[in-house]
Parts: sequence; C-alpha cells; structure tokens
Amino acid sequence: MAKRVADIIVDSFVSQGVERVYGVVGDSLNGIVSAIRSRGDEIEWVGVRHEECAAFAAGAEAHLTRKLAVCAGSCGPGNMHLINGLYDCYRNRVPVLAIASHIPSREIGSGYFQETHPELLFKECSLYCELVSHPEQICRVLEIAMRKAVAEGGVSVLVIPGDVALLDSTTQRPVPSFERPSPSVCPSEAELQRAVKILNSGTKITILGGAGCEGAHSELIGIAGILKAPIVHAMRGKEFIEYDNPYDVGMTGLLGFSSGYYAMMDSDVLLMLGTDFPYQQFYPPDAKVIQIDVRGGQIGRRTKVDLGMVGDVRTTLAALMPLLSPNKRGGGHLKASVDHYRKTRAELDSLAMGTPGKIPIHPQFVAKVTNDVATDDAIFTCDVGTPTIWAARYLKMNGKRRLLGSFSHGSMAGALPLAIGAQKVFPERQVISFSGDGGLTMLLGDMLTLRQQDLPVKVVVFNNGALAFVELEMKAAGILEHGTDLLNPDFSRLADAVGLLGLRAELPEQVEPMLRQVLQHPGPALLDVVVNRQELSLPPSLKLEEVRGMTLYMVKAVLNGRGDEVLDLARTNLFR
Repeated sequence: MAKRVADIIVDSFVSQGVERVYGVVGDSLNGIVSAIRSRGDEIEWVGVRHEECAAFAAGAEAHLTRKLAVCAGSCGPGNMHLINGLYDCYRNRVPVLAIASHIPSREIGSGYFQETHPELLFKECSLYCELVSHPEQICRVLEIAMRKAVAEGGVSVLVIPGDVALLDSTTQRPVPSFERPSPSVCPSEAELQRAVKILNSGTKITILGGAGCEGAHSELIGIAGILKAPIVHAMRGKEFIEYDNPYDVGMTGLLGFSSGYYAMMDSDVLLMLGTDFPYQQFYPPDAKVIQIDVRGGQIGRRTKVDLGMVGDVRTTLAALMPLLSPNKRGGGHLKASVDHYRKTRAELDSLAMGTPGKIPIHPQFVAKVTNDVATDDAIFTCDVGTPTIWAARYLKMNGKRRLLGSFSHGSMAGALPLAIGAQKVFPERQVISFSGDGGLTMLLGDMLTLRQQDLPVKVVVFNNGALAFVELEMKAAGILEHGTDLLNPDFSRLADAVGLLGLRAELPEQVEPMLRQVLQHPGPALLDVVVNRQELSLPPSLKLEEVRGMTLYMVKAVLNGRGDEVLDLARTNLFR
C-alpha cells in the first residue's frame, strides 16, 4: 500500500527518536505539519516566531544530546531564515536535519512567487543538501541525509516541494534507527614515538584544549600531570576542561586571561588537543607544536605544526601516557603559570563587586552572582559580545553544567533560541540565558515562544544601551563610536506584557534578591539589569596599535566635545 512522502518522513523521524520539529508553518509545509499532527504524542511541532530561532533551538538540542534534531521552514523566505542558525549548527558540528520546503515542482524555474534555489543556498552550511523531485527518492535520500548528519556531525538539508510531500510513494519503509558512531581513532606507533620524543625533550610544555576534549577529562588531567603542563582552554572547551583541574590556567584569546596567554607564550612545546582556536597572534612563535585532532584537515590551519596526528583525544592520550617520561624540569613553568592564574583570577573577581547604591552596575557582578546562585546542573546560553566575555570569565563549569553559544559562527541573537532548545529537551533543568540588549531585541518575538510553549527559561539581560563590544572594537581602532546606540525599552515591562515575570535591577543591591526571585519562579522570567556601558574587557595582550588606537579615540572624543565619555571610561575602569 502506498504512503504519502510526508508520512514516510515523519515515520522516519519517530523511528530515529526525534521528539520534535522546530519551525514556522506555511502552505508548502502543510503536508509535513499534518503528518506530525497525525502522530499524536509521538512527535511534537514546536512553533516559534522566526525560523532562525528554529535552527538555533534544534542546534542546542543536538549539542546537548548528540542526537538528530530537526527544524523546518516553508518555501522561499521561510527556509532562507533558517540559514544563519544552520551555519551555527554546521560550524559547531552538531547533527541537525533541516526540511526546506519548496514551491510547487511544476513551477520550478519559472520565477514563481517566492522561488529560490535552496539546493544552492544551503550548500555552504551543510554536509548534504538534495532536492526531492520524485516520491520514489524519499526513503533513500532521507536515510543518506540523516546518516550523514549523525555520523559526521553536521547539517543535512532536504529540499521538498510542497506538492511532492503530498504524493504517494510505493517505496514506503521508514529509515531504520541507528546510533551515532563513536570510533576510537589512534595515530600509528611511529607517530606516537615522534610525539614522545618532542614531549620528552620539552621543559616548558603547555596544553591547549578545545571541544575535542569532550569525554577525555581523566586522560587530559593524567597527561598534564606527567608533563607538568598548565592547561589553557578555548571557549568551546571550557565546559569539558575547566572543572576539577589543578592544571587549569584559564583561557587565552580575545576573551581570555593574561595567565592563559603567558602560559602559551612561555612554552617551548605546545600540545594542541581537539581545538581549532583561530587567532594566530595568540600562538607562541618559537615553540614546537604537536596537534592532535580526529579531523586531519584542521591540522596546521592556525599555526605551524611540527607534528600533526589524526586521532581522537581520549584514545590518543591513553596511548601516549605510558610512553612518556615524567617531566622533572617542568615544575617551575607549571608553578609560575598556576600562580599567575590565581593572581589573575583574584583580579577578575575583584572587578565583580557591587557596592550598594553605586551605579551603574558592573556586568561582571551580575555574571558572578548568577554563577553563585544557579543550580549545579544549570544550562547557560550566552549572546556574542560582552555576554560571552562575562560567561567565559565568571561562569564556573563543574562537569554537570553546560554552556552554549555561537562560539564558532559568532552570530548575534543566539542566546534566547538556544535556551528554547535546551529547555525543550531538558524541561526539569534550570536554563539561563545571558542575553545582550542587542541580541535579545534582534529575535525579540521569540520571547512569546517562551510563554506559548510554557518554557521556564530565565533571561538575564545585560542592558547597557549599546552594541558594547562593537564600541570597544571601534575605540581600539581609534574610531569614535557611531551607530552603536540602542534605544531600549524597560525589558521587565515588556516581559510582563507578554506573560513572563519581569523584574528590573538598577542598583547593585537589587541584583541578587531579584535574581533569586527569577530563578525560583516556576515559569519563564526575565531580569533586566542596567549595567555599565563603559566597562572595558581587555584581551590578555594589547598590541601597540590597539594602545595607539585607544589614545587616538580619547583625543578625538575630547576634540569633538565628548570628553564626558572619556571621564566615564576612566571612572568606570580606573576608580572602582
């Protein structure tokens, strides 16, 4: 007996364990949405207010579960809105399948209403993107798409004309269930011996770890002990590396700590583990570099590599450790790096203070208080820009907490939709969004999704009335900031208007009690915190041109009658 293409698709989702599809309904999606409705409680349509939110939310679900997540958009503008969120999923290597419904098949190529070419548009942000033009294609193409997304970790896109989704197919078997593969990949014995030779000859060895260290915590700590190596982490490695780690010296890069920067720059051997850290200026110029990554194409992309080895971090470290000699000369480097980190950590914590009555509120204080009162298994999301900086520096990971953000793609507006996906898949856990005022307002409509889906997400808004990180970039380049002002509403009143609990903190002493009230509220809630616009978040190393740029900015500000901005900057960052 024949079965509709849309039903075969949804049957396959159910057999694969997909529990929901995120999207915005539209006429070319009617067949898919109807098939989802017919399956009752087996699968849910999660309606959002913008398709970009659907893709981000699916990405959060895939990131946290490592299982296939699905989003969908109707023809033309509907599925085009998915692209930014799918780019984020693609660069994070999480398994997501997108249904890009298309115009009627007979109209393709005629310049029809809402016609695009999705199979071309999605090509750059997917591992697999195919047009289903005949109903007999569906089973084979769908299985390839799902397996590709799950097995390789990334995005697959199926382009399906609305009329094709409603046709019957005589090939009607649903795609069988399959698991994400987890192969152990180890370099050859000869490569391991070359690595041992380099590592045993080093004195000041530093480890740089990234997201590829997931699942390899004990091996990472074990090899650091043998090598007497401080461990620096990239942003995506924070949640897997930072906790229970006596060798932790923080981050490097634009968001990082001076301790992480100097631990790398002072090294004579750098061991890179599962990281594609992009900023070349933060790599040591003279150290020997060993890079281990399961994706061989990433080796040597960022800095010169003396030895590149293809292997997963856990298996490779387990094979390396018995071959290494203890680094008896590395204690000084490790001690100096850890001591530097303790000093840096104390300095950062000293900035996270809130003196009663003293305004505006320091954003560091908001982040630290949130860290202190959040649950041990909270899931945090953060917008790019300054919210990511405060998350990187003040949220402490413990092996149970999770931290999601657009750390590779760098997209604004990710925090709220990522929180939606996280809360859908883990309804019992505390989900906290660190939202910038610019990021929140970019996808503001999906605050309504929190209420409609009854998701108890807690939104903390860092409200500084500006695109603050862009302003910092302008100042560092010696440019007077322009176009960065944001005329914001009282976000707490806006939250009240759409059915959320909304609170607004304008004084430091209000932050903790209001935050506790928000976190204890059973439904969605928002805390609008008015924070200091002039807060500097300096990278661990300043280039001469950045110092010159900041000086030039201050001269221009004074000459243009904006000397009050320079005074505010000084008061904020020099006289705390």
